[in-house]
Amino acid sequence: MFFKREDAESRKVSEGVLGTYLGGNEAVNAMHWIFDDNTALTRHSHAAVQFGYIIRGSFKMIVGDAEMVLKAGDSYTIPPNVPHEFVSVGETEAIDVFTPARKEIPPWKKGAES
Repeated sequence: MFFKREDAESRKVSEGVLGTYLGGNEAVNAMHWIFDDNTALTRHSHAAVQFGYIIRGSFKMIVGDAEMVLKAGDSYTIPPNVPHEFVSVGETEAIDVFTPARKEIPPWKKGAES
């Protein structure tokens, strides 16, 4: 029910990406991300709806066939199974919420499915 920041687990997820698991349950889970400048999260999709909020920096995003640059204060919703990708413009910090919960969140979770 409650999740304290000092208890959150952070790890380097890939080159230039630090992820912090914010908590969740079977219905929803959330991650906090810090991307170095010009770091790409390549095109992928998943069965969960993804809602994100950019805290600082910006992302050049492609969702399906749509492309846009979003900056701090902007948000996005990605429907299930729609291919999407991100490239950070400057150091970028964001929060993503997934529903239903993705089994591979956090990405370092033991026994995670890809």
